[in-house]
Parts: sequence; C-alpha cells; structure tokens
Amino acid sequence: MKKIIIIGGGVAGLGAAYKVRRAAAAGHDVDCVLVERNDRLGGKLATDIVTDPDGGEYIVDGGSDAFVSTKPAVARIARMLGMGDAMVPAREENKKTLIVRGGSLVELPDGIMMFAPTKLVPLATTRLYSWPAKFRMALDLVLPRTVRWAEGETAQDHDETLEHFVVRRMGRESLDRLAEPLVGGVHASDPREMSLAATFPNFLEMEQEFGSLIRGFLAERKKREAMRKKHPPKPGAKPWAFFNTFYRGMQQLTDGMAEAVGRERIIVGASVTAIARDGDAWRVTLDDGRTLAGDAVIVATEAWAAEPLARQVDGAIADLLAAIPCSSSATVPMAFRSADFPADTKWFGILSPIVENRPLLAVTLSSSKWPDRAPDGRVLLRGFIGGPRNQHLLEASDEEIIETIRAQIVDLLGMGPDVQPVFASVYRWAGGMPQYTLGHLDRVDEIERLSAGVRAFALAGGAYRGVGIPNCIESGERAVTKVLGDLGVTYEEDTAPRRPGQ
Repeated sequence: MKKIIIIGGGVAGLGAAYKVRRAAAAGHDVDCVLVERNDRLGGKLATDIVTDPDGGEYIVDGGSDAFVSTKPAVARIARMLGMGDAMVPAREENKKTLIVRGGSLVELPDGIMMFAPTKLVPLATTRLYSWPAKFRMALDLVLPRTVRWAEGETAQDHDETLEHFVVRRMGRESLDRLAEPLVGGVHASDPREMSLAATFPNFLEMEQEFGSLIRGFLAERKKREAMRKKHPPKPGAKPWAFFNTFYRGMQQLTDGMAEAVGRERIIVGASVTAIARDGDAWRVTLDDGRTLAGDAVIVATEAWAAEPLARQVDGAIADLLAAIPCSSSATVPMAFRSADFPADTKWFGILSPIVENRPLLAVTLSSSKWPDRAPDGRVLLRGFIGGPRNQHLLEASDEEIIETIRAQIVDLLGMGPDVQPVFASVYRWAGGMPQYTLGHLDRVDEIERLSAGVRAFALAGGAYRGVGIPNCIESGERAVTKVLGDLGVTYEEDTAPRRPGQ
C-alpha cells in the first residue's frame, strides 16, 4: 500500500485527497492521510448558517462565494460527488454592478467586457468616465501593437503589469475607474506589480490577434451570442450563469469532498513542523509530537506556509516560494432589515476604486446575487477590506472593522447614519492571497522543474497557476498525478468538460 501524506485541508488539499481515493477505487493500491492545522476543513471556503433573531437563517460565505462556470473542475467534482443538483446559478436578472465615483454610485455601462467598451452609446452617456477618457479609450481601435510576437512566443515571453498594459491601450482613467477595482480586485493585487501573463494572458493574446482589445472583446461577445443561439437552455433546465455557487454555500463542496475522502483519513487541529526523507519514504512530524510515515508528500498550503517545509527538502524551491508575496484581507458579512435598506436591491455588487480613497474595497449583495440567502424582510451583504495598499486597516479589531464597513455602506447607499445591522461578523484571511507579480510564471516553471527532481514530492494550491477554486482543485490533482507517477502508479481518468446539453 502506497500512502500519500497531504498537508493542507483547503480545496487544493481536499482535491488531491479525493483524487487519491478515486485512484484507490479504480483498483490501485494507494491511500492518503490529510493534515489540516485548523479545526475546520475547507480553507477559504467557509460557510456558516446564522439564525436571525426573528426566525429564519442566513447562508453566509466568509470566503469565496462562487466559482466560474467556464472552468469545468468544480462541476466535474460536484457530479462525481452526486452534488450536481446542488449547484446554483447567480440570479442574472439582478446582474448589475455599481462603481463608486466621487461619493456616488454609477452603474457599470452596458457592453463593458472586463474593462473594454463594446457598445458606443452606453460608453458615450455614462458618468463613469470623463469625455477625454472616453476618447482615449476609443484610441485602442487604432493604436498599433507595441511588438509582434515571434512564432512560438506566448504571453509569458511578453509579460507586463496590469497598470502598464491598460494605460498603454486605454488610458489612465480606464485603469483607475474600472480595471483596477474589477480586474486587480479579483486577485486583491496592486496593478503596478500584477503580472498580466500569470493572471489574464488573454488580454495580451487579444492584442496580438486583433490589434485591439475592443475588437477582441467584440469578437468574444459575438462568439458568446452564437453559442447561446446554438445551445439554448433546455425547458426546465437551470439557466446558464457565469458565476455559480452551492445551495448551502461553497463549503458544501469541500464538505462533500471530505466525506468522500473519509474523515478517518483526516487529521485536524495539528500543524506540520517538519518533513524529511526516510530512505525512499517520508516522515512528517506534527506539533503534538506525532509522526506520520508515507511514501509521498504533497504540500497544499499558502506559499508562506509551504516555504519553511520545502526548505527542509530543497533550499532552492524554498527561496522561490519566499519570492511569492501574499496579502491579507477580511470579509465582513452583515444583514440589515429590508425596511432600513434602499428599495433597489437589483444589483450584485459595488466596486470602490483605490482613487476614491475609501477603506472599502467592494460589496456583494448576497441576497440579490443568490437565492435563499436571507430570511424574508432581511438583506444580506458582504463588505471587503484590505488589499496590498491597505494592509494597515486589518490591524483594527473586529468591532472596528465592522463599524468601518457599516459606515461605508450606509453612506454609499443613503441609509440612515445610525442604522445598525441585524448581525455582522468578520472573516480574516491573513496572507491568504498570493500576489502574481512580474516574473511569476518563470518562478513557477522553476519551482515545478526543481520539484520534478524530488521523488514523491509535490506542491499544490492557489500560489502557482491560478487562485480560483477550479484552479486549486486541478493543482491538487496534478500533484497527485506527479507523485503517483514517481511511485510507479499510472492513474488516468476522463476529466474532459461536458458540452452544453450533456
């Protein structure tokens, strides 16, 4: 029996453990044990069910609240777990984004794809941009490429920061008013440092293929419209949405994986202090003095937590991990009485650009975005605070952070200044967001090259090739493929995405 020790009980570690169990079910003589330092599994997928004082319940996601449907890993795992019917699409009828500008809220213009306009009239009439900015954005249609890639070159060969790229193509105001809060906000990253090749290589690829972002996104829009016509939803089927979640919150996914792995194979509330080779095997030491013996080790933690463990294996790998910075943030769910809330609740979220100099990064109106998230007569939302430029705000107490977010929300929405939430809480994510800075993909390539030379050892998680939930699952699965191969086990399974209607 080959045993794989997996360190980290977030979605990447659970994704790895679940693949090991599928390999065992397929007849391979393998098993695993998973170690998580916290008492709760799931990492940044954290869902709490909160009871309202007047009855009913809130489904509160303290971390990620959604996954994107264009990446198939989550839906694939959900079907394997028998949870396909538990996936819930966002309520597209409420899809509206508001942007803070000068203390007021401006609706994101129709036709904006990411930060590129694809419809003329909404761009011309919006208050989000000044007229000089609108003309500057339109110049994207005629500005030449900085360089034409040689055959075989990729975005990685021509990396640049988000700030440099957007300002170059569409001007400073396009960056400050939308690209920074929308694109940079996904990664909680500073546009001045954010690697485009590691986060949104399609922007660089569009410039090469179409010579213009606007033309590229116009082509993408036409492609999506053609796909909707070709594959209309079946009668009674769930509507398609870009963002999806689970009926009982995102932790329903990790709970399902944990049950499939088997709780008897999972150790919680124990930290790993050391890993070491023991001949052809591995020995893992826990902070309570226990030692685990295994044939392979997968470290599926944040980069900063993986670095001291990797240093006991390969100093060069550890040095590269130390070069991946991480930022901290906090999610602040709170609920209000509908009577205290503005009448318009048909919107998904608010984005607050850095240039507005507010402590608030964004707001998600959870009870509008998802069904059945709050009792009747209540409104549930989530505020976000932190990010690379506002790390100092997280030094405040939970009570101070709640008051900061409450004050921002009542001010922006025009609520009574003394209106208080029915409940509020704080989820802190210390060092929880890896920063994909310039050269990130080169560092990851080198980490993977060095790791390939360490038998039965692999790294997994959001610090490498994508921070999204599907990316993390696939990272854990790739790590299992690597260590099983090192152990002489070949396990292949069909992970091809299903076509619409299948």
